[in-house]
Amino acid sequence: MASPSQSLSQERLSAEEVEKFEQDGYLIFRNLCPESLRQEMLAATQEGLAQVVEPVEYEADVEYPGSPASRQVIGGETVRRLKQAHSRGMSFTDLVNHPAIVNRLTPLLGDDYVMPLAHHNCIMTKQPQFSSDTLWHQDIRFWSFERKELISVWVALGEENRENGCLKVIPGTHRMEFGPERLDERIFLRPDLPENQALIETGVLAELHPGDVLFFHCRTFHAATRNFTDQPKFSAVFTFRPADNPPVPGSRSAALPELIIHTPR
Repeated sequence: MASPSQSLSQERLSAEEVEKFEQDGYLIFRNLCPESLRQEMLAATQEGLAQVVEPVEYEADVEYPGSPASRQVIGGETVRRLKQAHSRGMSFTDLVNHPAIVNRLTPLLGDDYVMPLAHHNCIMTKQPQFSSDTLWHQDIRFWSFERKELISVWVALGEENRENGCLKVIPGTHRMEFGPERLDERIFLRPDLPENQALIETGVLAELHPGDVLFFHCRTFHAATRNFTDQPKFSAVFTFRPADNPPVPGSRSAALPELIIHTPR
């Protein structure tokens, strides 16, 4: 696993960290999210779930392994995602503009990069009992941009481990090409193929503590199991693109406004 950074005092990525990201397609930073912001985001998450503040995505909507069969059955109204996190409180806006995030994304994306509001921009929730398995996939599969160059920032609002369904990533897959025969009809990596099985065996757990942050490339294959514990898991997730990598006009990626992140000169 990539060597974690331990200190907020490191303002920008080192050359070694940039190289590590380019090699592996992900980086983990320990205790990167300020505790006050984490607490505020967690409170907004709990309020959004208690009141079911739209827009939301339900586990039944995705039809993944473990998902309730429909919204009408027991567990069918289990929330999977609180969408449009950026509009759910200033803490989320403060997070994406915080120097701890901005100064680490700038070396990877360039100055004045952009946050699309159409993708991620959400709070991932993984509830006990009715959560689901997310199979191996690349986020770019349903996105439309001029280039497949975007980075997602995943903030652990609580503990994330093997038992409650933390992310797993396959290092280096953002640099690989995958023909359609290696993917199923939903563009998940086919686990029945020997070449895919060998690749999956190289996957690593991205276990996170509260306030840890995972950066990963949109082409890095990742997956997660359902939550096997009796406590919910919460994560705030945002995606960013270089300023010169716009969405394809007329696509879902271009359906919502975008937020320009002005970086310090």
